Order: sequence, then C-alpha cells, then structure tokens
Amino acid sequence: MTKMLRKLAPALWVAEQPLRYFGLEIGTRMTVIRLERGGLAVVSSIAIDELLKSQLDELGGVHHIIAPNLYHYFHVAACKAHYPDAIVWAPPGLREKKPALPIDRLIAPDNSSLWQTVSGVYIAGLRTLGSGGFDDLNEWVVFHDESRTLILTDTAFHFDAGFPWVTQLAARVSGIYQTLTPSVLEQIATVDKESVANSIAAVLRWDFDRVIMAHGSIIEHDGKEQFRAAYERFLKQI
Repeated sequence: MTKMLRKLAPALWVAEQPLRYFGLEIGTRMTVIRLERGGLAVVSSIAIDELLKSQLDELGGVHHIIAPNLYHYFHVAACKAHYPDAIVWAPPGLREKKPALPIDRLIAPDNSSLWQTVSGVYIAGLRTLGSGGFDDLNEWVVFHDESRTLILTDTAFHFDAGFPWVTQLAARVSGIYQTLTPSVLEQIATVDKESVANSIAAVLRWDFDRVIMAHGSIIEHDGKEQFRAAYERFLKQI
C-alpha cells in the first residue's frame, strides 16, 4: 500500500511503499521536488495510485521523472503513462539495459545542474549485488539546495528499529543498522574506490543537513557529517 505524500519542506515531499529484496522488507521511497518554474520532479518513482496521482496533480503535476540508477526504473514507464508530457531522465547504461523504457534524456556524468535549485553528482565506480552478481549502479545523487537535502537511492542505507526484526538482523550483519552507510557487499563489490571517493568529495561540497535515501529511515539532522563518516574509508583513497 502506498502512503500519502508527506511534506518535509516547502518544496519537498516523499511517499513510500513496501518492497521486498532477497526476501527482506526494506521499503522504497520516492522523493518529489517542486521546481522554481512550477511542476514537479520525481526521483525514483514508486507505483502511483489514484490517491497519489491526485496529490501530485494538486501540486502542479509531474514534469520530470528521474530514474536515478540502473536499478530504480520499475515504475518509470507507468509514471510516464500518467504524465506523457513529462521528461524521463536516466543514467548512462539504462537505455541499453532496458531499451523499452521511454527515456527522453540521459543524465551526463558531468551534468551537475538540471534546474536552479536541483543539482546532482554521478557516483562513478560504485557497484552493488544484483541477481547475476556484482553490477554497476551508475547512480546520480541529487541535492535540493532550497531545503538543504541530499537525495540518495542506493548509495547509502539507514535501517533502524522501525523495520521488521529480520531486516534489522540482516542490516546488522551488513553493517547498515542505525548508521547511514553503504552495505558491506557494496564496499566489497566496489573495486574503483578512488573514483567513488572523488564523487563523494564532490557531494560533500554541498551544504546539506537532511539525507533522504530510497531504503531506510530519513536523516533529518547532521546528515552531512554522517554521510562523510559513511564514506571515510573511500575518502582515504584521495
């Protein structure tokens, strides 16, 4: 069941719904940004039911749909069907992975700014565990300047006591329980740690406090320091 849009700041909302991954309930989250010229940008769309669509329409409707990495694309086509005039943005490699997706524009690795209050950094080199082994993430993380918010997808996780006990146990084993961090599997899978470190250093130039991730509980305060600590072992590479 999709939860209703939840307002975090004057131009920032989130909505969540359940998601199971390798048998664990980890949930997933969509972030919605109202742009300075009106209309919304959606990061990592979830399934949109009638109630959620009515809320999005009240806020101005979706003008941009961002598939932030090579894994978060499942609801892109359905979101585009609801908003056929919206522009679908995708990272490098997604068009080749899913040629049927209605992708309008690619997010270039050096494209640091899409709109006046929205910037991004491509996290080069970060890998994750997929169904066929270790795969590239090709993730584009987003910074919303107006609300001082960093928006992640699979770059880091933050599971706490609000999740089922089995998920909490797996999070402890993976090193992602009650701490904002990439999982142990991602740290092992990632070989090009220097490229990741350079990308993370670019993220840390932003002035953010809140951190929203697709899987886990939102960090409302001191997010920048927690994010820096999460990637300290990578940052030592540069």
